[in-house]
Amino acid sequence: MSLERSMGLGNLIFYGTGTILGAGIFVVIGEVMGKAGPGAPLAYGVAGLVAVFTALSFAEIGARIPTAGGAIDYVEEAFGTSRALPSVAGWMLIAANIVSGATISTGFVSYLASFVDVPHWIATLGIVGLAGGISIVGMKQSAWFMTITTALGLVTLLAILWLARDGLMAWPGKLMSGEAFSGGQAWSGILAGAFLAIYSFIGFGDMAQTAEELKEPKRNLPRGIIVTIVIVFVFYLAIAAALGGRSDIGEIAEADAPLVYAAVQDQGMLQTVLVIASLLVIVNGALTQVVAASRLLMDMGRDGRSGMPGWLGSVSERTDTPVIATLITTGIVLALALFIPLGTLASGTSLAILIVFAMVNAALWRLKNRNQPDDVPNLWKAVPILGCAFCVLTIVGQVILWTTGL
Repeated sequence: MSLERSMGLGNLIFYGTGTILGAGIFVVIGEVMGKAGPGAPLAYGVAGLVAVFTALSFAEIGARIPTAGGAIDYVEEAFGTSRALPSVAGWMLIAANIVSGATISTGFVSYLASFVDVPHWIATLGIVGLAGGISIVGMKQSAWFMTITTALGLVTLLAILWLARDGLMAWPGKLMSGEAFSGGQAWSGILAGAFLAIYSFIGFGDMAQTAEELKEPKRNLPRGIIVTIVIVFVFYLAIAAALGGRSDIGEIAEADAPLVYAAVQDQGMLQTVLVIASLLVIVNGALTQVVAASRLLMDMGRDGRSGMPGWLGSVSERTDTPVIATLITTGIVLALALFIPLGTLASGTSLAILIVFAMVNAALWRLKNRNQPDDVPNLWKAVPILGCAFCVLTIVGQVILWTTGL
């Protein structure tokens, strides 16, 4: 049974914006601030440079091959099934989505702890169970939930930018004076922060995986990815600058809810409103990761890749969703969220997704050398080459940081 095409362009943009912002701003910003300090906007700038070429590659290759398998099908189409690359891409992407879902769930628990005292395991079970349940109910319902929470998230971020406007105005002075990248380990901190921040851009890969549930995917998928990457990049730079321009960066990095702390610093009712809004956006982010991972498992089961059983590819006639794959995904996300720290989860996600991004760029370059369909975007061949190069260089840079302890 095939998936129902129930998403339009607007739903796709909100879907992508919600998952990217939910992870990158509300969850990982504190970790990035801890690594890069006042250089956090530069870290997001480096991460954006790495991500934008890959996002453009996804826009074209997703239109060429509009399937739920995403990167798995892209790599298979380019390199064939005789090599292990499609399976490697599949498992890497599944791992990235599942670990990302756990990362976002852990961030939810931290935000909730700043608002109410709830045992860690209960909060984790609640957020993961909610995300899995909404994912099972149906993609149309999931998309509407994501649209509403993303709109709320954008309003919340605009409010935070207004409340933290003094830091936003102060950061250019730090940049001009050199304070944003001063100190013996400033540049290594910016690179380490950029590696974490790459996690923040995982969402456009998830967008490509909705192709079988998207109306007019060859038209809407490229447009949705490009619009989304512009929106989130502007927000990332603005929020990072607003926090990087402050003098209490250490406290922000250590806060349970870093954005809320930076905006209101425990100011009663306003803090409560911002925390609740943030929690809803984070639920959105967790939901998109569960949706993406379950669709990948479904695709691998449906096509029998890596010896996966066929029942993983089954789609419920009642909900038009892969219920079994979703339940398995939800269970693994729950286990990781309960036992692995947030920073470790984010680093693991970044490494896995960079490997997948490099493979997708290489796949597009190979396909473009074969042919160029008339009904999809036609990027310069330099775009996937640069995208692959930036991904590899970032991986090498992070390995150097890990091995040298800089």
